[in-house]
Amino acid sequence: MAPLALDTPVRYAKGVGEVRARQLSELGIATLGDLLMYFPRRFDLRRQAQPIATLRGNEPAATVVGQVRDVEERRFGRRPWLACCLDDGTGYVLVKWFHGGYLRDRIKPGLTLAISGKVSVFREVLQFINPRHEIIPDAVSETLATDELLPVYPAGAKLTSGHIAFIIRRALPEAIELVPRWFEPAYLSKRGLMDRPAAVAAMHRPEDKEQWAAARRTLAYGECLLMQLGLAMMHLREVSRPAHALPPSQEIDRRIRARFPFTLTAAQDRVIAEIVADLSRQTAMNRLLQGDVGSGKTVVALYAALLAVARGKQAAIMAPTEILASQHYDKVQAYLAGSRVRTALLVGGQGPSQRREILAGLAEGRIDIVVGTHALLGEGVRFAQLALVVVDEQHKFGVRQRTGIRGKGFAPHYLVMTATPIPRTLAMTVFGDLDVSVLDASPPGRGQTVTQCLGGERMEEVFGMVEGKLTAGQQAYFIYPLVEASAKLHLQAARQAHRDLAEGPLGRFGVGLIHGQMPPATKEAVMRDFRAGRVKVLAASVVVEVGLDIPAANVMVVMHAERFGLAQLHQLRGRIGRGSADALCILVASPNSPAARRRLETLGRTHDGFEIAEEDLRLRGPGEIFSVRQHGLPELKVADLIDDFDLLRLARRDAFDIIKEDPHLDAPHHQQLRRELLSAYGDRLDLAAGA
Repeated sequence: MAPLALDTPVRYAKGVGEVRARQLSELGIATLGDLLMYFPRRFDLRRQAQPIATLRGNEPAATVVGQVRDVEERRFGRRPWLACCLDDGTGYVLVKWFHGGYLRDRIKPGLTLAISGKVSVFREVLQFINPRHEIIPDAVSETLATDELLPVYPAGAKLTSGHIAFIIRRALPEAIELVPRWFEPAYLSKRGLMDRPAAVAAMHRPEDKEQWAAARRTLAYGECLLMQLGLAMMHLREVSRPAHALPPSQEIDRRIRARFPFTLTAAQDRVIAEIVADLSRQTAMNRLLQGDVGSGKTVVALYAALLAVARGKQAAIMAPTEILASQHYDKVQAYLAGSRVRTALLVGGQGPSQRREILAGLAEGRIDIVVGTHALLGEGVRFAQLALVVVDEQHKFGVRQRTGIRGKGFAPHYLVMTATPIPRTLAMTVFGDLDVSVLDASPPGRGQTVTQCLGGERMEEVFGMVEGKLTAGQQAYFIYPLVEASAKLHLQAARQAHRDLAEGPLGRFGVGLIHGQMPPATKEAVMRDFRAGRVKVLAASVVVEVGLDIPAANVMVVMHAERFGLAQLHQLRGRIGRGSADALCILVASPNSPAARRRLETLGRTHDGFEIAEEDLRLRGPGEIFSVRQHGLPELKVADLIDDFDLLRLARRDAFDIIKEDPHLDAPHHQQLRRELLSAYGDRLDLAAGA
């Protein structure tokens, strides 16, 4: 047989074979390398084994090893149990598991067991009640002569943690020699890291908890470093592409600012300066603009677009929905009223002749700024001289969509905007290839938003508060988690609620309905009526979550608020309080879990989007928040994006330094890193061509 390697099928590992290999494959273990990287989820401390004859019956923790002599089971009654007699040659002990029917097919006479737990005496018989147990396949080599940390592996596919532990323990001595070293000793020493083979071994069989922690830190750093190397390569590839330089001037700056009927905030001025510095270079800008709801990102984006137009180039602004694209377009037109800047809106619902005219205008350079949806990524969309792409709510788009619009022009500058505050760890991962600007202040003159959480039994009080606000000339949203009623979920839905509101005390103010299943033209008609104030109350699904800006809509009632995520509730709340008047957000909820209560308490306590985003990350994890897989990032086996922030920051600094020195990892001491990087990220992040 060929020598073992990390890609050797796992069936050739000691003690595996065909049957076990099929079971392991169900756990995602196909190769010897997969087996080595299948780590325990925790460790249990097992005391060294002692002879049964030395037990006194009052030990709080003890371990014994013996052979099962007989097995008895009581299946019925209030407390069914399964018991066995364990004999080690010096004495015997009774072992009993209440509700132990799950052990029926495992505990058999003749089996060697290690039992750990509290010892007691019942009717002068020594006994263990509900102890931990371990099946000992090889009683000769397993002496249990010292205290030991026992690995507990994620079980499944008819394999217990004990089975997996036995397989890994047998394979480890030979397989660990196959683990490649990524770094030279000096590199490890400087960062306080272990040798990689020793770290992998210690993840399975640590001498103590301190050694396990050092091993975990080493492997977590490696995962973070690979991720950041991939992002550093993407960043280098994008920012090194030649682009149209768009230098500013005092006259251009004066003319652009004159388009806005207000003075820009200090935060907007700072971010514009960062963006202008990028645009003035002959390499492509690659920047993320973070700004909480209502912080004025659209103005910053339009400033950048107008700088491109002033230099004779085109700009494209892409939004995830037709409603948001239309709103951006309306704002652009309002700011540019009376100017010579030529604009267009490109969305999916337009007729063929209108679409042809817009496409021709883009290709011939007769349109300066185009606002659109995914339609901007479609076949046939060509630009004469596209110099800037702005993408709003980037997390709605995947990596391949991000790069897709780049191909529509000559290396355009690229500005991402998001109103979803991004925790620092995710900013370094999902958007790790982008430079970051943060709008951390809202325009002056904005009112305060008060958030209240009320139970469903107080709806009469809720209607009274809303009616008072409507009478004072304000408008209100009622948000529902469903569009249609569900037989399985006893929740109010937007359609039925619209009818109930129209027939209730708020009906005299005019009640509209909007949700994502409506045709675009119908949605736009409803929004026109709401903007104009002909409709004062809007019953809606979460279609209003992103971007809608109605200054008079200063009241929001979120029904079944416990059904929404924390960041989503923050986004919904951001639709109000966008004018000078104070706003009121009422969360109608019946939280039935600690996590739901924690979400609502957080929202009531703070309006800081970044604090809310960090809490959301803790509650839900990174995969749920930004669809990490969509963005080309694999699951991390060891690293934790919440707890390992400092380690991630160290790995990012190291990765960008490495790529700055050795852009394609060509140096001899980087060859193993290069192989690991291409294996993990080559296809996901399109690195193969550049690495």
